[in-house]
Amino acid sequence: MSQLAETLLVGAQVRTLDPARPHASVVAIANGTIIALDEAALELRGPATSVLDLPGATLTPGLVDGHTHPLLGAEGFVGLDLSGCRTLDDLRDALSVAVRGLIRGEWLRGYALDHNVFDGAPIDRALIEDVLDGVPTFLRVYDGHSALVNGAALDAAGITGPRRFDQRSEIVCDPVGRPTGHLLEHAAMQIVADVVPPMPVAERRERTMSILRAMAASGLTGGHVMDGTDESIELLTGLEEDADLPLRLRLAPWCMPGVELDHLVEAQRRAGRRWAVRAVKFFIDGTIEGGTAWLQQPDCHGENTDAFWMDPAEYTKAVQHFDAAGVQTATHAIGDAGVMHVLDTLEDLPPGAVRHRIEHLETLPLAQAVRLARVGAVASMQPSHSAYTKADHSDEWSTRLGDERANRAWCCRDLRDAGATLVLGSDWPVANFDAREVLSYARLRRHADTDTTPVLPQQGLTGLMALEGMTSAAADVAGESAYAGRIAPGFRADLTAFAVDPVTAPADEVGQAPIRLTMTAGEVTHQS
Repeated sequence: MSQLAETLLVGAQVRTLDPARPHASVVAIANGTIIALDEAALELRGPATSVLDLPGATLTPGLVDGHTHPLLGAEGFVGLDLSGCRTLDDLRDALSVAVRGLIRGEWLRGYALDHNVFDGAPIDRALIEDVLDGVPTFLRVYDGHSALVNGAALDAAGITGPRRFDQRSEIVCDPVGRPTGHLLEHAAMQIVADVVPPMPVAERRERTMSILRAMAASGLTGGHVMDGTDESIELLTGLEEDADLPLRLRLAPWCMPGVELDHLVEAQRRAGRRWAVRAVKFFIDGTIEGGTAWLQQPDCHGENTDAFWMDPAEYTKAVQHFDAAGVQTATHAIGDAGVMHVLDTLEDLPPGAVRHRIEHLETLPLAQAVRLARVGAVASMQPSHSAYTKADHSDEWSTRLGDERANRAWCCRDLRDAGATLVLGSDWPVANFDAREVLSYARLRRHADTDTTPVLPQQGLTGLMALEGMTSAAADVAGESAYAGRIAPGFRADLTAFAVDPVTAPADEVGQAPIRLTMTAGEVTHQS
């Protein structure tokens, strides 16, 4: 006797993304797996089968965020949300109000501080010191690669002047050696972060689960997590002692200069029910706005000319080490010189089964897009990052680059047309994790249902391309295409049901359409 279905999904248009059978109308599920479609599925209904009716919905493979930070974001991006600050006066007003609400001894923490608030001027604590009343303050810039702290925070961390690091990082100082409070890149920020009172474990657990539930409500069933410390792995282990995670998480711990490589190879064995360490994350550069990206030619300030690794050859050796061990690498590369070095490294690797990734690719000449496809690297991009730019190039990112390089921003369509595998994500908390926003932004090159002028609309994707970027392509680069990323018998029952068809509906509607159902391993994680 055939196995009976635990769940039947009926009433929806089913976009399977299976070339052999693109459409269906009924899906049968048992033990977390799709066991049949259509008439064969109906025949597996038994007395205990749960039937979920989704009239008018479109069912797709479960959406996967190709680049996200729910673990890092849950702990590090907390406090005062500064995303609404557009000017320096906005920032000062927000900080002044927040300070008055603190208890003596508390730190003021904030996140999502936009570079454009400073209107091209250097980021300096002198601009905000007088409204902080001596309260130690740590404000993360939206890109996560720099921070602004005040004098009390510098004193708490014992920072009195510049320091040397084994990675491209800087405690920015004025001409006489006085720290300005601007901390560039991870090593510099961590000195202050280490003295900020840590979030209690119980609060971190609840915040992490709350974020994962909200992600599921936006249609996500999984995420490629571009971090993973020993502490966060312990957190996931503890969470799974109480309940299943709403999303499948694929972790990529950071490989920084000086890190023991074999330790990261051994970490690939660590896994839980819905999480696993399956890659390593590199940085070959930083950010355009912070001046730490690696460009072939300097920006308008003479910056953005250096690699994150002091000796890029050491980066290449590390990638070679992981490739030989069969470990996938994912490299943050924003500037054209950074991307070129990563491609040089990957092109020289011996042929093998490991598919390596390049993350972000913010400004890329067409020739490099073609080369990336030829090399076989995976392009992992976050189209909604272009929300920090403007079509008229009046923003900090565009101004630093100049028109020529700004006119090749987030070239998703060039990469897809060149034949590259294109995976889409949000990079939350840098941008909104809502999967619908990622899908609509990939098509519109602007926020849904706004009259904002799109940024390079010719780089927009079709509805099908965008959906593939968060389903079948994500499964492909994770080595899971034999059992994930499609709706077919034997595949994971990771599913997303939209109130509209995400392929044919106008992108403005997709960006705000209700998610009718999200299901991970056959378990309903969201239902409206």
